[in-house]
Amino acid sequence: MDLGLEGSSVLITGGSKGIGRATAQAFAREGAACIHITARSAAELDAVARDIHARHACEVRTHALDLTDKVARNTLIEQTLDVDVLVNNAGAIPSGSMYAVDDEAWRRGWDLKVFGYINMCRAFYRHMCARGHGVIVNDIGNSAFNPDFDYVAGSCGNASLNTLTQALGGNSLDSGVRVLAVNPGPVDTGRMETMLRQRAHAMLGDEARWIELLARFPGKRAATPEEVADLIVFLASDRAAYISGCEVTIDGGITARRSVV
Repeated sequence: MDLGLEGSSVLITGGSKGIGRATAQAFAREGAACIHITARSAAELDAVARDIHARHACEVRTHALDLTDKVARNTLIEQTLDVDVLVNNAGAIPSGSMYAVDDEAWRRGWDLKVFGYINMCRAFYRHMCARGHGVIVNDIGNSAFNPDFDYVAGSCGNASLNTLTQALGGNSLDSGVRVLAVNPGPVDTGRMETMLRQRAHAMLGDEARWIELLARFPGKRAATPEEVADLIVFLASDRAAYISGCEVTIDGGITARRSVV
């Protein structure tokens, strides 16, 4: 299936590992001409760029920065404002109950992910609407629809970002722009292990037993970063030209079970 992405330009925040890295690789595979990736680590970004260059005829531009730094963020926006696709992916809100996540950690997580997505959407949405085309895909998370006492900061933050997506994407197609979200459940990354270790400690009294919790997942496994990346790329493509203002959940049925895990 031709996704119509050949020659496109893309900006992926949080592009050095996990879903972000897999998404950059997937866009390159589909013929994107230029991919911008951001993260704090220049070395990790360079590793992604080398991998893509070895496989595809695609330009990769790396931007090592902290997106909570307003000056650095504004410089990034100036350098990438004309991209065809923005994928908001940077940020990890800490897990834990409202008693375990203190005010500082809660605000720090929201500054990067919640307000980070808002700031990027504010800049790119206006520009895309003015020129008449563009796609914004927000990688959020299924906890928006599975409120979790032990992931309260993330549940609240993800719910707000889903509402942001609906608010923008409901009207955006009138200007030739689409805004939509992907809501993964657990994804097989290092962050998932960290969260499951915390959950195993709370549920089983031993964080080393985290692997046992996989038995509770659909198919007894988490999603792979590549599965989420393929969904993001499809939704950003011409094949999804009438999808906007909504969220697509990829969690193997966890949300349909009305379950957290």
